[in-house]
Amino acid sequence: MNDLQDREPIDSLVAADSPSWSVRAAAGRRLAAVPHIEDVAEVLHRLLLDVQDTGVTSETAVALLAREDLPGLRAVLAALANATNQGTADQLSAELDCDPRWMTGNGMTELIRQLKTLTSDADSGVRDEAQRRLSLLRQNN
Repeated sequence: MNDLQDREPIDSLVAADSPSWSVRAAAGRRLAAVPHIEDVAEVLHRLLLDVQDTGVTSETAVALLAREDLPGLRAVLAALANATNQGTADQLSAELDCDPRWMTGNGMTELIRQLKTLTSDADSGVRDEAQRRLSLLRQNN
């Protein structure tokens, strides 16, 4: 890795505290792309629950869901479980509902598998949100 790549996560951590919503949103997108999001989970959680602008919430959630992996989905469900602002909760729900994986058979199968896995998560909020999403699927089918 070169010096520029080494600095990118650090620069993104600094940008996550910017007063500008677009800078915070860009930081969320970049941090969502790091290989081990567990290393930046607290900052991602804060960006997902951004109290100043749901644009930050949206951009960060979309980037996490685009990973199409368990850690990305888990991060969004954890934020939804902890959202105290209705606008933020609505935005997170909308991003989950509009995840493009719902549009393909294989994507939907994988998403359902991930949700089922997360019903056994150590975090009760994540478990509850995963179970709620699965229940909604059963009702709509």
